[in-house]
Amino acid sequence: MTDPRLLLADAAARAAAHLAGLDDRAVFPPPEAVAALAELDVALPTVGRDPHDVLAELDRLGGPATVASPGGRYFGFVTGGAHPVGVGAAWLASAWDQNAAMAAMSPVAAALDRVAGRWITELLGLPVGATPTFTAGTSSANATAMAVARDRLLTEAGHDVVADGLFGAPPLRVVVGDAHSSVTKALGLLGLGRDRVVRVPTDRQGRIVADELPAPGEPTLIVTQAGNVNTGSSDPFDRIADHFAGSPHWIHVDGAFGLWAAAAPERQVLVAGVQRAHSWATDLHKWLNVTYDSAVAIVRDAQDLTRTFTVGAAYLANEATLDPVHRGLDMSQRARAVETWAVLAHLGRDGVADLVERSCRHAGRLADELGSAGFTIHNEVVLNQVLVSLEEDGATDALLVAIPGDGTLWAGGSIWHGRRVIRLSVSGWATTDDDITRSIAALRRLAGR
Repeated sequence: MTDPRLLLADAAARAAAHLAGLDDRAVFPPPEAVAALAELDVALPTVGRDPHDVLAELDRLGGPATVASPGGRYFGFVTGGAHPVGVGAAWLASAWDQNAAMAAMSPVAAALDRVAGRWITELLGLPVGATPTFTAGTSSANATAMAVARDRLLTEAGHDVVADGLFGAPPLRVVVGDAHSSVTKALGLLGLGRDRVVRVPTDRQGRIVADELPAPGEPTLIVTQAGNVNTGSSDPFDRIADHFAGSPHWIHVDGAFGLWAAAAPERQVLVAGVQRAHSWATDLHKWLNVTYDSAVAIVRDAQDLTRTFTVGAAYLANEATLDPVHRGLDMSQRARAVETWAVLAHLGRDGVADLVERSCRHAGRLADELGSAGFTIHNEVVLNQVLVSLEEDGATDALLVAIPGDGTLWAGGSIWHGRRVIRLSVSGWATTDDDITRSIAALRRLAGR
């Protein structure tokens, strides 16, 4: 029988070596490494293999084909590389193998869920008593919170959607601005319709124009943004809340990364009024830099969560505490709070603020120096997002193609107000001033070709 201590030590050594080599390798894997993955595509073996041999092959073929997103020069998709203390806590949590659905299944998972959830709401300046629930990502967190919003608004309108479904339900208006695709997906999933929405005009930074909001009065779900996925700008939460005050409404905040501006004193003004919403969703595997997959949905009133998600089964204890199984879709679930607690305990309030602020400073430097070098900057760089292009769209596309092959950095493309742009997203703890210097030099060199 394999000694698990030796096997886990083998895995840890290989993982440590992989991380140690990130700075010296191409950010995107070379074609030969990707091609070598074909060696993994074999028939399922009849006789099992030695576990050390399995790890060795996985390391040999898989490691070189990874994207170096935990390193300091990966600027794609607002992907933050996992912090070492988060990785360590995730390994420990995997070894513990806890089901976090109920306290009866794991007292430690329940305790860390409670503490980490409270820390997050405090860091983000959200109302006392707001109830968090851990999810796989902001896509599922948005769907979770918007399901709660749907059920609350329709209940107020006299329809029990939990018991009777949407059959015969009264109309529910949904208002969006420059909504992320995950919001659109959630609306379809929840039966509210991807296209049956009121789209409010947005300004040049993707922010809702409050003067164009529809008149209050009818039940309305308003989906707002903290951190536009392209520009990083946020909607005017105070003006939106004032507009709908006194009428039946629910304000949800899609804050996958931008909500963390609230944790940095110098950036809090960017999300002023966000605490007036009824629900919020944010990723933990982005700016907090825990491992995938981890996010949180937060709802102002716990009773709204229980209306939608309480499980009625004889074998589930009716406890005074609101177990995770009653706060979201999943029954069995990974103990995501373990690594979130570890990263927050390590960084503290000041460390989280510095992580956010440092990323924003890096983004500002990218914009300033690339702008001075002749690139066009398309957004107000108020947070961690930079939209940059060359003079012609064709040249921008050519630069996007050249970036992976060069290997110094990686960034993705987008379209902003009809122009092809490169989106630089700075959200990793490992990014240094030297990484920014090297990335600027590489972009200037490639553009010069």
